[in-house]
Amino acid sequence: MEHGGRNKFRTALATPRRGMKVGKLHQGRNIMKRLSTFALTTMSLLLLGVVLLAGDAIAQQKSLKEQLVGTWIYVSSTSTRADGSKTDRPNLQGIVIYTSDGHFAFVSVRADLPKLANPDRARATAEEAQAVVAGSIAYYGTYSINEVDKVITPKVEGSTFANMIGTDQKRIITSLTADELKFTNPRTLAGETLELVWKRAK
Repeated sequence: MEHGGRNKFRTALATPRRGMKVGKLHQGRNIMKRLSTFALTTMSLLLLGVVLLAGDAIAQQKSLKEQLVGTWIYVSSTSTRADGSKTDRPNLQGIVIYTSDGHFAFVSVRADLPKLANPDRARATAEEAQAVVAGSIAYYGTYSINEVDKVITPKVEGSTFANMIGTDQKRIITSLTADELKFTNPRTLAGETLELVWKRAK
């Protein structure tokens, strides 16, 4: 009996110790799982950051032409005369379109153009015709881009201002982002320098 009692006592003492060891083992496993989860989450975030940075780098590597292609809506423009005086050109509306296959179309009109008294525009009065000619211009053709000098060269094939037909124009890009385009016409046929601002059509 005495021997059996000793065995029971030893068993009673040993049991809690085994339980404590098992509990510590589970606790250790839980900590390891949490650390593993944290490590995986951190690595995933780091990989995501690398992917996003790579995407930005690829976007920045687009050619000037790829960035230019699309439809742009007129925002504002400034005219500089030969004497250096500057004039903002209010009440203008316009659009310029550059296609991926190298074609373009440009339209600019004053918002306050007069309506013609006669519905047949071919019968406009001299005053009406002068206002329309002075307040609007449209031309189209093909274009090329010098990526190094950031110059667009429109080759005019047709225009409401016939003097432009057959000419190579020059537009110097001063700023180009995903949503904004700024370029300069260094010399118009009237001898002015135009600075134009456009926003990408949404």
